[in-house]
Amino acid sequence: MKQTKPLLAATAIALSSLFSGLVVAQTSPDQHTMELSAKPGLTDGEVRKIDKEAGKLTLRHGEIKHLDMPPMTMVFVARDKSMLDKVKVGDKVRFMVIHENGQMMVTDLQPR
Repeated sequence: MKQTKPLLAATAIALSSLFSGLVVAQTSPDQHTMELSAKPGLTDGEVRKIDKEAGKLTLRHGEIKHLDMPPMTMVFVARDKSMLDKVKVGDKVRFMVIHENGQMMVTDLQPR
């Protein structure tokens, strides 16, 4: 009887680990699919600062749905620095942003 209790405890721990792993395995693909299902689209924003030399701009923006990002003000890298010549501080814009190589990169910038 004394040997049965440790065996039951070990079995319970093993089953607990197994089931928690299954739950993660079952939910992870669905979550991954949900993230990929949001198609990138243009987001409304306002130019707050431009650093042409560094190829960066600060935008106050609305929700970026495909990145699950709430409205905020943040710095972005311009994929092509020449995009920055089309806008000035205070301009209302629509822009496309992607997450690439650890950076939030603007790939399209359209003055409104």
